[in-house]
Amino acid sequence: MNEEIRYSKVLLIGADGHQYGEISSREANQIALEKGFDLVLVAPNAKPPVCKLMDYSKYRYEQQKKAKEARRHQKTVELKEIRMTAVIEEHDLNTKLNHAQKFLTKGNKVKATVRLPYRAGDALVEQGKEVLNHFYQALSEYGDMDGNIDKNGRFLAIMINPKN
Repeated sequence: MNEEIRYSKVLLIGADGHQYGEISSREANQIALEKGFDLVLVAPNAKPPVCKLMDYSKYRYEQQKKAKEARRHQKTVELKEIRMTAVIEEHDLNTKLNHAQKFLTKGNKVKATVRLPYRAGDALVEQGKEVLNHFYQALSEYGDMDGNIDKNGRFLAIMINPKN
């Protein structure tokens, strides 16, 4: 910026878009001082490098404002967890399904978890897998299953991503 630009020739563009043409960087600095603008290097890799006259603090403020606006409108995907047991009643399962459906329609991921008792036999593990499969089948129009059923200690879990 300004005196830090050390090229023999630069292509100068005015604040209003007027092209001054190819001039020395000293002349470009002089024009910037006369007009009350900053000389900003826009394209250093071009032949010759392109400089522009602008109010740099205003430009930086506008860029920060645009970035802040973009962050505000960016959709953050949250992970919502639904916990249940392998021996869940139908009404309770429907309540959990309604919650998961709301989460998926809002665009959030859902992690459905079945907690098994300490000494769960194979029958309870299979029953837990059936509950998770039924859970996914009921939500298949709202989301897609991410991978298979994971067994982690006393928990069986699936991830359901929302459909776009």
